[in-house]
Amino acid sequence: MLDINAIELAYSRYSRCYDMIFGAVFQPGRKAIVELMDCRPGDRVLEVGVGTGLSLPLYPRNVQVTGIDISPDMLSKALARKRRGRLDNVLLLSVMDAQDMEFEDSCFDKVVAMYVASVVPDPGRLVDEMRRVCKPNGTIEFVNHFHSRNPLLGSLENLLAPLSRHLGFHPDFSLQGFIEKTGLEPTYIHPVNMFDFFTMVEAGNRKQFHAKAMEPCLTS
Repeated sequence: MLDINAIELAYSRYSRCYDMIFGAVFQPGRKAIVELMDCRPGDRVLEVGVGTGLSLPLYPRNVQVTGIDISPDMLSKALARKRRGRLDNVLLLSVMDAQDMEFEDSCFDKVVAMYVASVVPDPGRLVDEMRRVCKPNGTIEFVNHFHSRNPLLGSLENLLAPLSRHLGFHPDFSLQGFIEKTGLEPTYIHPVNMFDFFTMVEAGNRKQFHAKAMEPCLTS
């Protein structure tokens, strides 16, 4: 089983080589999900699990971006990328648990998780929090690897599953199980990246939750 400490430790190790190993491989999915989001001028976007910030330059400069991540080591690289790129539309990059966010309800127009759903200990809590901080009728978006339908790849993922704690993610993460557990009502599901190894999922934010007074929404 994964827990927050195991995830933070894993991504502290990854932080030194993450861009080199996962940058180019995952970037088509990052580009595709940002295009799918179809951001409008002035939109407030939250990216949970922003990592080293590889996605940050992809957002239109006329939207306001907030990013959170559980790993301070990953986030320090995102902060450096923001400074180098002079990404003034990135308002905040903060260490935060995506399963227990420090924002008030209905702060963001769009909330996106890139390669994060199979990383968190409880995907249900992740989706609940994404819904909570997203505005009514906003959208929540995912791009993620899900358990392969290919018998050979699926068998390999099953063999790797007991190593989830050390890997920092669930290699056998099921799309159908994710949808059923979270109660998502996807409006769009489409494969992306090399060999369709990853999948984009978009859902409208229709389910509402009780208020949770935390940090106020950010303004420019």
